[in-house]
Amino acid sequence: MTGRRNGPAPAWLLGGLGLAGLVVLGELVPRSGLVERRYLPPVSDMLAALADQAAAGDFWQALGETLRGWAIGLAVAMAAGVVLGVIIGSVPPLQAALHSTIEFLRPIPSVALIPLAVLLYGTEPRSTLLLVVYASFWQVLVQVLYGVRDVDPVARDTARSYRFRPLTAARTVVWPTALPYVMTGFRLGAAVALILEITGELVIGSPGLGRQIAVAQNSGAVSVMYALVIVVGLIGVAVNAVARTVERRALRWHPSIRREAAV
Repeated sequence: MTGRRNGPAPAWLLGGLGLAGLVVLGELVPRSGLVERRYLPPVSDMLAALADQAAAGDFWQALGETLRGWAIGLAVAMAAGVVLGVIIGSVPPLQAALHSTIEFLRPIPSVALIPLAVLLYGTEPRSTLLLVVYASFWQVLVQVLYGVRDVDPVARDTARSYRFRPLTAARTVVWPTALPYVMTGFRLGAAVALILEITGELVIGSPGLGRQIAVAQNSGAVSVMYALVIVVGLIGVAVNAVARTVERRALRWHPSIRREAAV
């Protein structure tokens, strides 16, 4: 009689165990004296501070400011990246002419533009929005260019021989091939947009959770600071989950998504 083999543990269970271990470690390390509590309070203190923040109206206003700036910046970056990516990628001379410019501008860190943003808009939300759009735009544009470049030359020549209009060719030939790359750009851009939104609020001082974190740090409210950091982390997890859900639904016809669903 052969023994029954147990399958691997579910991913959600392993993830939950890892999170529980992190919480226990975060509770025990400060209480054991390995780290001073004024620098790293126990997780229970952070959660208590988080509960206090959830009861305050300023917290929800700051959360709304952060989410609004993230969403607007990502939407602008997606629209500009997709449109310009399809246009540039579909016109080889234009792509060759702009290649050097793109490769020069793309590696510039968005935080290097903070002085320019402050000069233009001061501490207004538009300063942070500029950083978000700039950082996310390149994530989308580069992926769309890859997608347009991956279009089957036979399909492109067929559309040209049938005298497809540019919009028709973009919709029926270019878009189906480029869509998986667009979704990848969306997923990467969503994460980068959140990072730059929080960074801009921290450094520039525009309204949002980032500024609340800076205020808590400067006032010595360490537990509140960590509580807000936890909120930012939870937002990051939610953003990634939403982006992957959108990607799966938009690409439910794609073989890679079908294989993932089968597994």
